[in-house]
Amino acid sequence: MSEHALDRPPVHVDVLRALLLEPAGPLTRIEVVPRTGSTNSDVVEALRADPAAWPDRSLLVAEHQVDGRGRSGRTWETPAGAALTCTFVIRPTVGPAQLGWLPLLAGLGAATALRARTGVPVRLKWPNDLMVPADDDLDEWGAWRKVGGILTELVPLPDGPMVVVGLGVNVSQRPDELPVPSASSLALAGGEHLDRDGLVIALVEALDEVTQTWREAHGDPDASGLANRVAAVCVTLGTAVRVLLPGDRELVGVATGLGPDGSLVVRDEHDVDHRVLAGDVRHVRTSR
Repeated sequence: MSEHALDRPPVHVDVLRALLLEPAGPLTRIEVVPRTGSTNSDVVEALRADPAAWPDRSLLVAEHQVDGRGRSGRTWETPAGAALTCTFVIRPTVGPAQLGWLPLLAGLGAATALRARTGVPVRLKWPNDLMVPADDDLDEWGAWRKVGGILTELVPLPDGPMVVVGLGVNVSQRPDELPVPSASSLALAGGEHLDRDGLVIALVEALDEVTQTWREAHGDPDASGLANRVAAVCVTLGTAVRVLLPGDRELVGVATGLGPDGSLVVRDEHDVDHRVLAGDVRHVRTSR
């Protein structure tokens, strides 16, 4: 890890607004707060109180998030200034059947941006974990470590639903600052250009491109080419997996592809395909 990775300057809201706000950029609102429990919770609460508070293509960034949330009630803890934590707001213009793609599309945008900005080969573990390669195997994580996560939430409102897309990325953590052995950071993965201003800009540009492509294709992941792009960055595909399903059920097989609704297609030992929409996916083995 290079010495500059240990520097943790603040996010500069004036820089972000100059480059990302309309008409020069794609966003309609940007706010940066010094500390909060969860950017997703803040935005969801504000939208319910005033649906116009956070319009389509707006962004909330937190310098330090102290009560971040993940899937299945998991928490996301980071030292101050060491991570990028933010929430994007999107008004979906597609049907409900296509909304299952949102975590995957956010993962595609995030992986694309982080790879281009930092040089780290970030991949997506279905449906919403951002992964980086490691030098050794670790249980179900194999030769991969988690560097970030995505949490999407649908907020019903009187004039139509909004979707909040929460993103947390470990940027400059040292080994002793990581909560679990399966975690890593962009710095530990050898990343360059780790200033959080630049990371926010790269993420916004990539997510805007993915979102616009999705909308122009009316949510069709195949016609837009997004299904192929997601598959190309998804490290889960082609690996043996064990899926912990609701109701304490378990599915073991090989992840062979993605369904039309963004589900994970798992082929069991009897060559029967199962479409997984919700479940805790653990890799039995992975390839690099």
